[in-house]
Amino acid sequence: MANIRDVARHAGVSAGTVSNVLNRPSYVNAATREKVLSSIKELEFVPVANARQYRPGRERTLGFALADMGNPFFVDVALGAEAAAKEFGVGVMIVHNGEDPSREQQNLDLLVQQRVHGIMITPVDERNPRLEELIDRGIPVVYVDRISGDRPCCSLATDDFAGGKLAGEHLLDLGHTRISFVGGSAISRQVDQRFDGLVDATTKAGVPESDIGRIDVPTWKFADGRNAGRQIAALPRDERPTAVFCANDMLALGVLQEFVLDGIAVPEEVSIIGFDDLDWASAATVPLTTVRQPREELGRTAVRMILDEIEQGAAHEHEHVIFEPELIVRASTGPAPKLRDGAPSALLV
Repeated sequence: MANIRDVARHAGVSAGTVSNVLNRPSYVNAATREKVLSSIKELEFVPVANARQYRPGRERTLGFALADMGNPFFVDVALGAEAAAKEFGVGVMIVHNGEDPSREQQNLDLLVQQRVHGIMITPVDERNPRLEELIDRGIPVVYVDRISGDRPCCSLATDDFAGGKLAGEHLLDLGHTRISFVGGSAISRQVDQRFDGLVDATTKAGVPESDIGRIDVPTWKFADGRNAGRQIAALPRDERPTAVFCANDMLALGVLQEFVLDGIAVPEEVSIIGFDDLDWASAATVPLTTVRQPREELGRTAVRMILDEIEQGAAHEHEHVIFEPELIVRASTGPAPKLRDGAPSALLV
């Protein structure tokens, strides 16, 4: 009997894409959806309701170690996990690591002391040796919003490179060739992947990487977005970028607020695009164009993965699921402004 991984291989997509076609078809474009449905039909794959895969009457508790509950993205992921856990009749113990590696270590020890049956984690330190020790001890571990690489455990994330490329292509379509990126390498390798996607789009359009400005910030937080916005606002008008791509929505909302306070019109003078599609993005003073991640679906899928491993034991095959991002266009992006001579205004470099 074919399983979901067989369908994914046959269709040339990820297992997460197959799951989306079955459960959230709106997340998948029509061409990919048709390809997956064709594979399902050809392989005679019959989906099994997940809730029926887990034996009743067996109390379980899962642990979820979140990198930063001050970031609404991680809260939404946790809400998705809690909703799925409720459907499966299991509990979830959530701990907050506060982007602190030592606190992450303490919380992992706490979850083990509480005898959780498996641990989901958005790791602060992806190379934390404690995680490898837990895996070696037979405790199921799922990396959420990260790909586990060479570690023998399941993982799931959004394609950050593809998301950065979507943002770059959107800005290029609007005529922007002078773009700045806000995000720091020290935060996460995801920031670099989003930047690399932006650069891939722009270089293919003939814009050299050296023309893409970058403002490094130490965190994902709103305050750092405001600081970056302040740097851009302080430039003479003809030296500002025409568009700013931020590594997440919190940074983008900070930049937006600073521009509003400084009287810089968005998008007439500078366009702004974020990443995540937090609930706040659509409610901003200028509704924010952003790259959407399936935040709650990440949490739901993590629960399904870890319960699969608990039930199947040694027969379990680790999955590495990549979700496709989606561009959400709102009012914060518009055509690149022109100077009197028709040339685009200059980039922050």
